[in-house]
Amino acid sequence: MTVLCKSSLERIYAHAMRLYPLECCGFVFADGTVHLGANIQDELNRSNPESYKRNAANGYTFSLADTARLVASMRTDNPVSIIYHSHPNVGAYFSGEDHDKALFAGEPIYPVSYLVVDVRDDGVHGSKQFEWDGMQFECRESFS
Repeated sequence: MTVLCKSSLERIYAHAMRLYPLECCGFVFADGTVHLGANIQDELNRSNPESYKRNAANGYTFSLADTARLVASMRTDNPVSIIYHSHPNVGAYFSGEDHDKALFAGEPIYPVSYLVVDVRDDGVHGSKQFEWDGMQFECRESFS
């Protein structure tokens, strides 16, 4: 499990507050560097609401550039180790949509853990880090 340092969490939490009430998304490299991603969910929803029912207030999708950077990192000595996003006003849990984004044919797409941030209008209420246990994503650590 990757341990997040205080400065990485602070950067992620600031990202979540800056974009609230929309979901933020990004990732953390193995060296602890945080990449603030671009959530294109609103663009997808506007262009094709039948296929993309969620908007950026209740869903996230990385931009093509972010996805390419994430995938390319897997072939380096500093791969992405954590993908993060926020859940505005509903708490830090691994949702059904989170499972759908993380799995393909029942297996994780990327060898990463997932951090879900609980953000509300009065601030960040913490986060939870989820890891694949061979069957499902389980909460391995909570942060405040």
